[in-house]
Amino acid sequence: MANPSTLPAGIVAGTGRIRRCWWGADPPIYQAYHDDEWGRPVADDRRLFEKLCLEGFQSGLSWLTILKKRENFRLAFDGFDFHQLAHWGEHDVERLLGDAGIVRHRGKIEATLNNARRALELVAEFGSLAAYFWAWEPATGERPRHLDQPALAALSSSPASVAMSKDLRKRGWAFVGPTTCYSFMQAMGMVNDHIEGCSARPKVELARRMFVRPLRVQS
Repeated sequence: MANPSTLPAGIVAGTGRIRRCWWGADPPIYQAYHDDEWGRPVADDRRLFEKLCLEGFQSGLSWLTILKKRENFRLAFDGFDFHQLAHWGEHDVERLLGDAGIVRHRGKIEATLNNARRALELVAEFGSLAAYFWAWEPATGERPRHLDQPALAALSSSPASVAMSKDLRKRGWAFVGPTTCYSFMQAMGMVNDHIEGCSARPKVELARRMFVRPLRVQS
């Protein structure tokens, strides 16, 4: 294992030659999320909706809490099928408030159902959620390329996430502040915030280069 003193700031050495961003070093559920999911580009509408909703639920909590409950969330919210959730109502909110497997926060639950209805509107306008969200991908030069641990910890929003948040809220979405939107952009691969020296960073960058950005479907 590498000498910690020789590792780049914010990098933790794992078994073998694996190096991870400090936040993904432990426990195993975090390692898997860091290595195989975080930052990989996503174009599937249901997965995008799930990611944005869970980032909203994470507000004020740790992501580890949400990650441990993610399968419960998927069961409770019908796999985050926003076509179905758009038709849920108050009785479903009350039912979900009784589900100990999820975060029982009325505002966040109601926001999820509201956002499902707003998601249908985006699909009608843009052809898919993917086409809408990927249009907010920031230019390469907008953000610093080399991020050490202090810089990463301080980076909670960007001009693109601020603009996305403003547009979503104008369209009636809830729990989509700039920080939530930036975390979403990190998670769904719109930006690559794996720290320089992390084993996952070049893999994510390759996936981003190979990824075909979805285009808006003209109605």
